Amino acid sequence: MTGDVDTTLDDAAEVFATARKRLFGIAYRMLGSAAEAEDVVQETWVRWQTTDRSVVLNPQAFLTTAATRLAINVLQSARSRRETYIGPWLPEPVDTSDDPTLGAERAEALDVAVLVLLEKLTPTERAAYVLREAFDYGYPEIAQIVGVSPTATRQLVSRARKHLASERRNEVSTTARQDLLAAFLAAARAGDVARLERLFAEDVVTRADSNGRAKHVARVVVQGRNKVARVLSSFAETFWAGITTRPVEVNGAEGFAMERDGELVGVLSVVVSDQGLHELMWQMNPEKTEPLRRAWANQAAPEAGAGEATPEPPATARS
Repeated sequence: MTGDVDTTLDDAAEVFATARKRLFGIAYRMLGSAAEAEDVVQETWVRWQTTDRSVVLNPQAFLTTAATRLAINVLQSARSRRETYIGPWLPEPVDTSDDPTLGAERAEALDVAVLVLLEKLTPTERAAYVLREAFDYGYPEIAQIVGVSPTATRQLVSRARKHLASERRNEVSTTARQDLLAAFLAAARAGDVARLERLFAEDVVTRADSNGRAKHVARVVVQGRNKVARVLSSFAETFWAGITTRPVEVNGAEGFAMERDGELVGVLSVVVSDQGLHELMWQMNPEKTEPLRRAWANQAAPEAGAGEATPEPPATARS
């Protein structure tokens, strides 16, 4: 009997493993938090492990529905928690160098700026948009997952598309982006207001997420070419002291990691167009950069330790 149970659980684990990346990608896009997304994945595994799988006709649909609905619940409770958040809120950055689409059909709804915009949608709108645009689910499938009619699902996705389309910027080449970022970092370090203004679009916005834990950063969103340049200039001498930067790929786009004494202290993500820099998003909350720090540390660890990685999925829920 024990052997039969073990075989059944092995089968369940194999099915779950094929869906794990997709489930994480859905949950992360909905929650903007790698830690919370991982919790959703773990809870989905618990539900899959303990359900009567013999009556489940479509395991992948079951897993997607469970993860999406769990994420909707988390998002609803997270909004009340964020009311006490100190300063601007930004999503946790994730390393996409190995998986550019983070388990999805497309990289849609992955970059930091879009995740910020998605915060303005209802949880159900956000779920419908993510499932449709990033994972290419059909409207009937999405309707079953989120519990509304196919017609209502189309309306949810349409509203989300219109909202995000109004914020789209003209893209620039990779070389132009890199040149602009390099010029910005040089001007920001120097605190040169005039040089910064020349690099900014007229409606440039800067927001720093630290939940009140980082010094020498603005705790409000600052907008406008001159205002942003002057704010960055006023913090330049203290903020950049001892900071080294290196280009990194986070959320599908090149940004910069900021380190002091070899420790990650923040990640800068930007929105760039042919008009210049539109958004500067500084993730300075150590709780949000810690998963990224661990991921990079694991990548840098000797390959000899690779065999010690925790198997996926775990046999029990994480405490």
